[in-house]
Amino acid sequence: MRRLSLSRTDRKIAGVCGGIGEYFSLDSNLIRLAFVILALLGFSSVVVYIVCWIALPND
Repeated sequence: MRRLSLSRTDRKIAGVCGGIGEYFSLDSNLIRLAFVILALLGFSSVVVYIVCWIALPND
């Protein structure tokens, strides 16, 4: 069973995007780009990132 967790190997800040990318088998750079685009469009992706950073366990 796969678990969503912070990535230890693919991290720029906290490993949130790397962990999401590993879980969904996507490139983590696409996840990072989506977070940035959503933040620029006014969505609360920064808040979501911080909540994931706190809530997700380490790999």
